[in-house]
Amino acid sequence: MRLSSLSFSSALLLLASDAMAQAGNTALPDTTPMSTVQVAAPMRSYRLDQEQAHAVSGYYEMSNGWRMKVRASSRYLDAAIGQDAPVRLVAVSPDKFVTPDGNVTMEFNRGAYGDDMLMTYVDPRLGQLVTVTSQLAQR
Repeated sequence: MRLSSLSFSSALLLLASDAMAQAGNTALPDTTPMSTVQVAAPMRSYRLDQEQAHAVSGYYEMSNGWRMKVRASSRYLDAAIGQDAPVRLVAVSPDKFVTPDGNVTMEFNRGAYGDDMLMTYVDPRLGQLVTVTSQLAQR
């Protein structure tokens, strides 16, 4: 009698585990929040020739009173505002440069004489995009 009660108990356990396994395979309801993932292609750099690099290099007087020094090479430029450390931007066209994270963009050779520059950057404190214009002060 004892053996049959043990086999009955183990049969119940097997049935219970099978029922739980089937319950775990049910689909989630449509109201379950889903996370999103953004995928961005790696930035392709543009190769500048010596004249194009020279055209964007120099000192710029910014509309907000800052003074920025720009040094360009064939694939990137370094821009330093005041005494701050330079920020490296990758060339994506002859006139447009972007930081690898996309938070700073500089567009050169704008305006009637091609000596204006437009810089946009994300201000993390304000959570907004800031636009600053500039004119080439000297090379």
